[in-house]
Amino acid sequence: MVAALGSWTEGSARGAIEEFLARVTEPNGSGHVEPAARVAVFDNDGTLWCEKPMQPQLDFTIQRLREMADHDVELRTRQPWQAAHTGDLTWLNEALIKHYRGDDSDLAVLMDGVTRAFGEISVEEYQQRVSGFFRTSAHPSLARPYRDCGYAPMAELLRVLDEHGFTSYIASGGDRDFMRPVARTLYGVPPERVIGSSLGLTYRAGAGRAELLYEPTMDFFDDGPEKPVRIWSRIGRRPILSVGNSNGDIPMLAFSELPGAPALRMLVRHDDAQREFDYDAGAEEALDHADRNGWTVVSMRNDWTRVFADPAAKLLGPMGRLPRESDVSDNDSRDTCG
Repeated sequence: MVAALGSWTEGSARGAIEEFLARVTEPNGSGHVEPAARVAVFDNDGTLWCEKPMQPQLDFTIQRLREMADHDVELRTRQPWQAAHTGDLTWLNEALIKHYRGDDSDLAVLMDGVTRAFGEISVEEYQQRVSGFFRTSAHPSLARPYRDCGYAPMAELLRVLDEHGFTSYIASGGDRDFMRPVARTLYGVPPERVIGSSLGLTYRAGAGRAELLYEPTMDFFDDGPEKPVRIWSRIGRRPILSVGNSNGDIPMLAFSELPGAPALRMLVRHDDAQREFDYDAGAEEALDHADRNGWTVVSMRNDWTRVFADPAAKLLGPMGRLPRESDVSDNDSRDTCG
């Protein structure tokens, strides 16, 4: 497994992964878990890809809100259109940080804008917009396309889990249908294994065409206590491995354990200002839970030999190259990570 986890340093985090996989896959071992029950769940923003200074989905949404404000002067005086129009990332990021600290006042305002931004758009049109965004948009400070902002060590972990008979799901507070068009290319996770927040959907039959359209209302926001609910609703199994990075992931990690059964709960800590970012805002409670409950904290600075893959490198797997345009699609639902 040394080569398979080549972006992980020798240490407690990598050791916890290797020990856990050996324990649950040893055929005659006391901790053996049948392949059908080897379920892993991963948060996305800040766990599988970079979320600072803003999540890719937030950038995508800002572009749409700015477009709306350009056509409606009145919107420029109201949040979140005002922040999008003026480029006020502080207000937008603080809305998310306040949410992770238990204050949803600004998040409710942001979500109202999101629902209005994408209501009445068909699911196919939305996918086309997302695919176009990932073909052309880049991270504002890392000088790399968003599609190359996934974490190479996490892509390796997903591949290793696949090789050990695990079925991995993304369980994110982010929009489910924003992640689906690129999840297989970035992580090897097919669209049917993406669990996330969603606007409401409605069916409309027209002349020779049946459509699903987004409604201007939230169906559910997949964060905090909602995560275990959505995981069970989709999978019907309790995960035995879970990875997150924020306070909103605490219920998901806590749900991934039964007394006497094997479990691995991991928390990615952003403590690498040189290669990524250094922040604990929105993760204070999660770090406290990790300390009190024996969860494995993954230090980006100490546990990863690299954060991102080199887009020009000839590496195996989805993280080692720039995706072709044809890759940025959810039509290919292969469930391998290689």
